Amino acid sequence: MGKEIQKRKNHEPPKVTEEWGWKYHHMGIPTNEKMPNERYLSHLMMYVCGFDTSPYGIEWMRFKKDCPISKLVQTVPHLAFEVEDLENAIIGRDLIGEPSIPSHGVKVAMIKHNGAPIELMEFEKDKR
Repeated sequence: MGKEIQKRKNHEPPKVTEEWGWKYHHMGIPTNEKMPNERYLSHLMMYVCGFDTSPYGIEWMRFKKDCPISKLVQTVPHLAFEVEDLENAIIGRDLIGEPSIPSHGVKVAMIKHNGAPIELMEFEKDKR
């Protein structure tokens, strides 16, 4: 007999925040539209904006044609969570590419869950 799936009730927070201790960080939304105050990240071949001004943590992302980032990340919005230990958090997860260091003091990994990209971020303790 198969393992019974535990279903979350409407009022219950998701397991990642309640049990695993992950903290919501931002939501990345791909766009093809040029946005006000975009900042170009040359090493990633993408533009970003909104993260530093959105009280909800919404970040718009626009990608250059030859951007090496996964097409899934380029086309489907993602949630990002801060984790204490990235290497431990990705064990048994469906990785999208390899973990990387997109900027000083932060390591990230993209995972896929139910077809959606999820970003996991670990910050150096003194970079918080």
